[in-house]
Amino acid sequence: MDLFSLAGKRALITGSTRGLGHAIALEMAHAGAQVAISSEVADDCARVAGVFRDDGLAALPLPCDVGDDAALDRLADGVETQMGGVDILVCNAGLNLHNGPSATTPDDAYDRIMAINLRSVFRLCNRLVPPMAARGGGAVILMSSLSGLRGNRSLGAYSLTKAALAQMARNMAVEYGPGNVRVNAISPGLIDTDLAAVFKADPARLEKRLAQTPLRRMGTPREVAGTAVYLASAAGAFVTGHNLVVDGGTLITD
Repeated sequence: MDLFSLAGKRALITGSTRGLGHAIALEMAHAGAQVAISSEVADDCARVAGVFRDDGLAALPLPCDVGDDAALDRLADGVETQMGGVDILVCNAGLNLHNGPSATTPDDAYDRIMAINLRSVFRLCNRLVPPMAARGGGAVILMSSLSGLRGNRSLGAYSLTKAALAQMARNMAVEYGPGNVRVNAISPGLIDTDLAAVFKADPARLEKRLAQTPLRRMGTPREVAGTAVYLASAAGAFVTGHNLVVDGGTLITD
């Protein structure tokens, strides 16, 4: 048996038309999973799913604005009716709307960050994980962040949500473990995505940041995606409640 095969599995990845979510969906599809491509823009979902299918991969579009409770309910219903449920849930959709001291965070930005990064994950898991357990098990992956493991002077609200997601993974691992559902978090460090643009636009800042990373480079989306495949596959079958840091060593550097 291929320990990393996802053949016959059904996976929903939120925020999967770009960035880390897209990379995770692509690698899971290459590993044999049928993947649901989801983001708030329906045309983007259809385009990405179409590219996957053109490459011989199993994909379907399920658009959703995860900040809308009714849309989340429709997404959960769509997964059940169009896919027969999911074996793998990756909650990747997230955003940051404020860089700066916590005291300067606008109330509307705080509310939106909490709604997208945390409330939507809690709600979607509560809809999809109980049926997953009732069918005999599955894997849930919550996208946390290195910022949720360290103090940060400019990502206050964002880092709060990411720390909470790691705790949610631990809580759910305990709650759903008897139903053979494994729940883990991934905490990426600096990865070469749109979120790294602020560093790439400032070479001095990027150089300083990379000097704090033993591998002396940014990570790639595919490297995070490979971690997700591991956690979703038989290779990770005895791993649950864990927050797997993928940061090139930044967290442990001296």
